[in-house]
Amino acid sequence: MITQFFSNYPKLLGLIILVTFISCKQDKATNENDMTTNILLKEWTGPYNGTPAFDKMNVSDIKEAVEKGMELNLVEIDAIVNNADDPTFENTIVEMERSGKELNRVFSYYGILSSNMSSPEFRTIQGELAPKLSEFSSKISQNEALFKRIKTVYDDSQNNPLEADQQRVVDLVYKGFEMSGANLDAAKKERYAAINKDLSSLYTDFSNNVLHDEENYVTYLTKDQLSGLSDSYISSSAKIATDNGQEGSYAVTNTRSSMDPFLTYSNERELRKQVWANYYARGDNGDEYDNNEIIAKILKLRRERVELLGYKNYADWRLQNRMAKNPENAMELMNAVWPAAIARVHEEVADMQAVADENADNITIEPWDYRYYAEKVRQKKYDLDSEEVKQYLQLDKLREAMFYVAGRLFNFDFNPVPEGSVPVFHGDVKVWDVTDKDSGKHIGLWYLDPYARTGKRSGAWATTYRSYNTFDGEKTVLASNNSNFVKPAPGEAVLVSWDDATTFFHEFGHALHFFSSNIKYPTLNGGVRDYTEFQSQLLERWLSTDEVINQFLVHHETGEVIPADLVAKIKNAATFNQGFATTEYLASAIMDMKLHLVDPTNIDVDKFERETLAELNMPEELPMRHRTPQFGHVFSGEGYATAYYGYMWADVLTADAAEAFKDAPGGFYDKELSAKLVKYLFAPRNSMEPADAYRLFRGRDAKMEALMRDRGFPVPNE
Repeated sequence: MITQFFSNYPKLLGLIILVTFISCKQDKATNENDMTTNILLKEWTGPYNGTPAFDKMNVSDIKEAVEKGMELNLVEIDAIVNNADDPTFENTIVEMERSGKELNRVFSYYGILSSNMSSPEFRTIQGELAPKLSEFSSKISQNEALFKRIKTVYDDSQNNPLEADQQRVVDLVYKGFEMSGANLDAAKKERYAAINKDLSSLYTDFSNNVLHDEENYVTYLTKDQLSGLSDSYISSSAKIATDNGQEGSYAVTNTRSSMDPFLTYSNERELRKQVWANYYARGDNGDEYDNNEIIAKILKLRRERVELLGYKNYADWRLQNRMAKNPENAMELMNAVWPAAIARVHEEVADMQAVADENADNITIEPWDYRYYAEKVRQKKYDLDSEEVKQYLQLDKLREAMFYVAGRLFNFDFNPVPEGSVPVFHGDVKVWDVTDKDSGKHIGLWYLDPYARTGKRSGAWATTYRSYNTFDGEKTVLASNNSNFVKPAPGEAVLVSWDDATTFFHEFGHALHFFSSNIKYPTLNGGVRDYTEFQSQLLERWLSTDEVINQFLVHHETGEVIPADLVAKIKNAATFNQGFATTEYLASAIMDMKLHLVDPTNIDVDKFERETLAELNMPEELPMRHRTPQFGHVFSGEGYATAYYGYMWADVLTADAAEAFKDAPGGFYDKELSAKLVKYLFAPRNSMEPADAYRLFRGRDAKMEALMRDRGFPVPNE
């Protein structure tokens, strides 16, 4: 998952989308009469072209910093509007690109306090600031005089085209304003702004409710309830329990990183059921933290807002500037894959039930059994034990493997910065200097925050604190990867599953996308949602290359390289459990789209979820990856709303591009193809249409058949 904060003005048009990632807290400690002393507003200093003062970051400074940042940004917008000269690209668009520097700096801290270091008092201020941020966004996106200048530049460019990158910026800025209601009359603009304000608060409430349920539903085990669990898991869960004041117990937290291995290995079926129920009931417990009514309100407001713009539903509005272009194209792809996915699930369940019957377990496979018996089938069919594989997947060695791939493909070198030379927001965070291997030129810094903690949202994501551009002096990159691995006991290695290792590579792919950027204007660092996951999904493929396997997959105790026969088993089982993986994902993606296509006037969200899954013939043995009440991608903001399909859209590109590397003379490290990868798929960011960029790389459009082959599904006409 990619998260980017406000690195340039046009992203402020998407403020309502990203408000979930920014939270604030009010405090009387700061001097309200002298906000310019606020550390969060100040220009970054120190080495590496300046870095955020994370070590001086206090929640008490956030509210006034955000408010002052908004004030300064509006002054800059007024200056653009009041320019007596005729509108030009330089005096209008470029000045917009230049504006908002102070606020952008504040949002780097804001995002950390929301996503990595949240607290109850922080969430209170998040609720207070959400509507103010929405009002601020509307003051810009609905500024008639500003839009008039933008439209003049846009109209002129249609007759006298600008340089390619300048034209792209103008087109994106104009379209962003148009989609945000700039062409509406005064009454509709007022309603549009009011809707955005209401939505901003609902998004905040939604995400805080999910975080509450993640923090407050912990399953504590006794020593006699640990059967099947690995020593490393037991050790980590004991530490978590002790940290929570439950010494002598073992904690299963309500996050995927803790839940997933427990459901895979625990022999305690009733406890598996409890852990499963806790996780999939987040936001759906019928209490004050229940999200169903919030979702209904969000859907109604989204529909009303796009109807003001003349669209019949939210999906039509949202997808117009995505690769899919419309919901019909997105649904066509998902519907093409869905039958093969659920058919594979039925095969997988039959295999699992057979194992359960052979063991005389006297059970029928239920959702809390799927991972557990899938692992037993994996061992039986492929003689592959996931726990055995984990012994060769050390987090530190995987990080080294990622650096190796970055060096071979992108010519990047990663070196740890001297301790204390770069401020960090938590002791777990480590920082590396990224340079060009040949010239030694500084590219940026890479921050890694790997471990789960209270106040940190679940999952894995990548973000930037500063993005690359050259229009106002070259800016180096500050990029961060964030994970939720369970922190080990002192002196022990962090061992992860193959799936978690794949996700680690995936998020690093986003970071490489940031570091590879070669654009002039900040707006071009943005992305098309159903394309930006492609680059990171593609990078996952290098985990299973021989070069990585033979150098970095070594046993955490003996140092021996993973045996060739175990590697063969891993590769033979590459499409194992694809029914589960594809179906749980696709169910969420289809649900996302259908929720935004249906009339939400009298929607009962819980009932709609049940009935939609029934219509899809969703297998009873597994849930959606993200049940609706906890679907943060879609309801804690708008970044992935009607866009969760984008992972599969991007995976079509991924599978097709992977086949290109597989067939290249030098394989996945082919120099010529690697150069094209960087030049056309990573460096341009959003400076050209994604479809055009892919054609330059591949010489043609991507083919869906590659995806079907990749997942081991039947390929039509093959």
